[in-house]
Amino acid sequence: MTNVVIVGTDMIKFGRFPDRSIEALGAEAALMALDDCGLSIHDMDAMYCGNLMYAPHMIGQRIMKEIGQTGIPVMNVTNACATGAAAIREAWIGIKAGVYDTVLCVGVEKMPKGLLDPGGEDDGIQREGILGSGLMPCVFAEAGMEHSLKYGTSFEQFAGISVKNHHHSTMNPKAMYQIETPLEMVMEAEMISYPNTKLMCSVNVDGSAAAVLMSEDKAREMGLLNRAVRIKASSLSSDPYSQRNHALSDWNSVTRLCARQAYEQAGCKPEDIDLIELHDCFATAEMLHYENLGLCEDGQAGRLVDEGETTLGGRIPVNVSGGLLSKGHPIGATGIANVVEIVTHLRDEAGERQVKDARLGLTHVVGAGAACAIHILERIE
Repeated sequence: MTNVVIVGTDMIKFGRFPDRSIEALGAEAALMALDDCGLSIHDMDAMYCGNLMYAPHMIGQRIMKEIGQTGIPVMNVTNACATGAAAIREAWIGIKAGVYDTVLCVGVEKMPKGLLDPGGEDDGIQREGILGSGLMPCVFAEAGMEHSLKYGTSFEQFAGISVKNHHHSTMNPKAMYQIETPLEMVMEAEMISYPNTKLMCSVNVDGSAAAVLMSEDKAREMGLLNRAVRIKASSLSSDPYSQRNHALSDWNSVTRLCARQAYEQAGCKPEDIDLIELHDCFATAEMLHYENLGLCEDGQAGRLVDEGETTLGGRIPVNVSGGLLSKGHPIGATGIANVVEIVTHLRDEAGERQVKDARLGLTHVVGAGAACAIHILERIE
């Protein structure tokens, strides 16, 4: 089967756009990604669109009405926070199978402010007031507290992740927020669900991101390999069965399974990865995923924070974009935005936040339910 490469990527600056439609936001990112590789919608064989919530149906087709209706197949993808990454994977599969040569992937979302309530009739979520145990701030607070109980992880260490990601965002012009947040500011911010303060929670924003995928043979034929990035691995997993009697089970097991599959597919180890964009929906989540992705032994994640190993310039920089905590988390776009960031570094186009000599990058998202998607991307020498 052919290799698959990414030849074009881009994203809009995440923010709030009350006067713009979701179709317009998605169309903007799509056209930016097409411009990035000098192609048009007429060069696409198919389109996959990721969108999760608060929007009308058939978003992909609605975007096509903005950028050009060419009659190609359009598939709309929904997979919780893994939505955008799942769209990338579906395109990857189609090209690997030889069905398509060139595919456009778009992720887009318009988000409300404040707490997201995923509930519905008979959803099985047990609530205890506004911040019930089934809602995300509490779920990830519980997970953080279990990690703290087991390994002694401190409030300061969790908060240090937020300090790091907000610092990284000051170098990313497409992040929603670009502000420094000293440790004291993070720890003294409004408490949402201990140990996550408001500055340790991801930002609900509007946003869109897009990528153009192509078979490596086609990219070579079209002279597009000079800035292309190869997809070394595309892994998607659901939560394996376990006795779900504690908060850590879903998020840990699904990520560890997905990571194991991705490393095996790419023929690499965690220590080979040069940078990571992972799912920091809350500061506690990033801490857990250091261990889940094999960046350190279990119980050592706090040490990585203390020693600056995951900061730009450290051993394995994580969320140099600012992450979901500062760049923002428009759910349907997040997985593709992570890919955009890694591609930018592998092309040596990240400016002052550039990870030096980056050759191999990893993206990771987890959707409640659970779904984990991991992509390992490689610079083409």
